[in-house]
Amino acid sequence: MTTILVVDDEFLVGDVVAFALEDEGYRVARAGNGSKAFDLLGKVHPDLIITDYMMPVMNGLELADAVRASLGSDAPPIILMSGAQAHIGRARGDLFAAVFDKPFKISDILASVQAIVGPPSLS
Repeated sequence: MTTILVVDDEFLVGDVVAFALEDEGYRVARAGNGSKAFDLLGKVHPDLIITDYMMPVMNGLELADAVRASLGSDAPPIILMSGAQAHIGRARGDLFAAVFDKPFKISDILASVQAIVGPPSLS
């Protein structure tokens, strides 16, 4: 099954994204900051990571750098969501497959997910 790791310290935002993805048929894992997400990588083996930028402990840029450094070419694509730092993500096209400004339309996130990883797989 296609697994997506959603990382956001704003639980309402994370819940909205996670519930929408689950409704589409994706398996979703959640983390409240980049450090917890990084710790989950080996357990959930995500096909995609969707992360906020501004979070305590480890922000989204630090998470993306750590994932790339750890997994190299096997790293999953990463989507960045940000209220004020989206320009930082846009400047790092090497790290982020897509960047969304908050607030965003959930339909845009879902369309981007499907474009990046395809429809949810059942296996």
